[in-house]
Amino acid sequence: MGRKRYKAPKVSTVIGKDTEITGDIEFEGGLHLDGSVRGNVSGKADGTSSITISEHGRIEGDVRVDVLILNGTVIGDVYANERVELAAQARVSGTVYYRLLEMAMGAEVNGQLVHSEDQEPRMLGYDGESGEPGTEAAQEA
Repeated sequence: MGRKRYKAPKVSTVIGKDTEITGDIEFEGGLHLDGSVRGNVSGKADGTSSITISEHGRIEGDVRVDVLILNGTVIGDVYANERVELAAQARVSGTVYYRLLEMAMGAEVNGQLVHSEDQEPRMLGYDGESGEPGTEAAQEA
């Protein structure tokens, strides 16, 4: 039994190598980035969003998608509901929240890697064992 190979959604948006965008981007489907973005990049919540960032691509801001395939640079936090693939030239300065992670030799993450089965990262103060936040403090009193 082999693993099921991931098939990325069809690329519907391309940002070229010499293009610089300042501002937030919200997209649906697949986005291929060769240029640079100063702002947050988010996939729409109601669909399967995938972003591929080439070795020329750069994002200065947070990335919120289902799937991230990175060979460029992200300066900000990454929130991937499904998977993150970091190729050899990938550089991330920030926290990476992921469900599945694939990392090639040479890729760099300057920050934390946080595995999460949840759709969103847990809130601070939630210990994950009991059903209520802060119950352990009440039990100690």
